[in-house]
Amino acid sequence: MIDKPLSGRKAQAARNDKLILEAAKEVFVADPEAPIADVAKRAGVGISALYRRYPSKEDLLRKLCGDGLARYTELVREAVDAEGDPWEAFREFLRKVVVADTPSITVRLAGTFTPTPDMFAAATAADEFNRALLARVKDAGVLRGDVENGDLAMITESISSISLGDAERTRELRLRMLELYLEALRAPGAGPLPGSPASDDELGARWVPKTE
Repeated sequence: MIDKPLSGRKAQAARNDKLILEAAKEVFVADPEAPIADVAKRAGVGISALYRRYPSKEDLLRKLCGDGLARYTELVREAVDAEGDPWEAFREFLRKVVVADTPSITVRLAGTFTPTPDMFAAATAADEFNRALLARVKDAGVLRGDVENGDLAMITESISSISLGDAERTRELRLRMLELYLEALRAPGAGPLPGSPASDDELGARWVPKTE
């Protein structure tokens, strides 16, 4: 079945929505406390057009973060289901996460809005896929046995903090750093890791909205 083209008004609304979300990512990743008016300005749309689509800043943040979480879940599910070399599936998954920059969209915005029950459910599903992926590469003997879910979160967050030069240069540097991390992640490892990985409670606490 061929989708019918959108009418002029609906097509414009769709274009505006794309511009708003792209602008929101740029604005709020740089400064989560920025006013929503900065998003409208960056997107080149009127504030009234933005509010018709997203009645509040929290609504916009939830949409932005929800989309990032959905993309991450899609990528980790693909890695779990991928055929062939488990290590290459794991490596490609992390590369795609770095390129998609999902940690910036999700973790950077944690605590700036109240998550919905649907978002908690989606995060739980993503976590289950994470654990399935880790189990797969460990069972294959290619991932060091003391690496846990919280370690991956810290690695991707660390990489997402790199910002140097333009977008292309930043992406190049992030992928380079990822390869260094991958070398450290491969079994058997040079020795036991110190301390303990970030726990579910520690990671989840960041999603509690901040209060004055």
